[in-house]
Amino acid sequence: MTDHAPAPSAPTDNLAAAFQIEGWPVRGRLVRLGEAIDTILSAHAYPEPVAALLGEACALAALVGSSLKFEGRLIVQAQGDGPVRYVVADYDTEGLLRGYCRYDEAEVAAASSGFSRPGARTLLGQGVFVMTLDRGPDFERTQGITPIEGESLSLAAEHYFEQSEQIPTKVRLAVGAVTTDAGTQWRAGGALIQLIAGDDARGSTEEAWDRTRALFHTLADDELIDPTITPETLLFRLFHEDGVRLEDARPLKAQCRCSADRIETVLASFSAEERADMVEPDGKIHVTCEYCARVYALDPEAVEA
Repeated sequence: MTDHAPAPSAPTDNLAAAFQIEGWPVRGRLVRLGEAIDTILSAHAYPEPVAALLGEACALAALVGSSLKFEGRLIVQAQGDGPVRYVVADYDTEGLLRGYCRYDEAEVAAASSGFSRPGARTLLGQGVFVMTLDRGPDFERTQGITPIEGESLSLAAEHYFEQSEQIPTKVRLAVGAVTTDAGTQWRAGGALIQLIAGDDARGSTEEAWDRTRALFHTLADDELIDPTITPETLLFRLFHEDGVRLEDARPLKAQCRCSADRIETVLASFSAEERADMVEPDGKIHVTCEYCARVYALDPEAVEA
């Protein structure tokens, strides 16, 4: 008999993990989302292109946020003058995800009339891509902003890293509805590779980067979201000739940060007259969280107190 409980096994789905190619000056990360992204996307009746855009934003937030070395949040946001006014994904370093899109339904329908799914640039139009680091109330938020470049959110992210971080980066994001014996469910996946700069000891890293990018380019969208392909199998398909290992796999979960207390605090910032106008026929103030769509029915007297 042992005095220690067995260590929990690493997650195989709804996870973010680092990966290392043996001996290569490249670092990578992988995200697989099943139930977590299905919960987020199913909270609203998003048109398919909007759901896909939000799924990509959530996968990207988990890809980048899971590499943070401090407790806090990473917020990925893109906004513009297109059919989708803005998309935002919020990653908490405890592995909690939430996200939301605001859009014009008629404009999205018009943009979706072609044969292919409209991408980020078509949906968002002219605008900006933003990453915000929030380390809590004791620290100032730090923010990087770049123009939306390219048709996909992955290209916008690559441009962000090139401009704001000066780190050569390649990103792949995929979102789709997958049908299994359990029914149809939204799934999302993402992968990221970044070059580690050369130095006197390492020498030039450009050749290794070219080779890594060539292999990374073969990664297909359906591989990223296929629930029957494990993360280890996916990486082995890409980099088996050189050896690759998955490290530090962390579970991901959809969880909104809304609560009755938070909403009461917001309502208390309005005047008594404004709150009186919010009261509905049942005598309650009804507030719907725009992230998770949960409806709160609050007693005006409790807010006043």
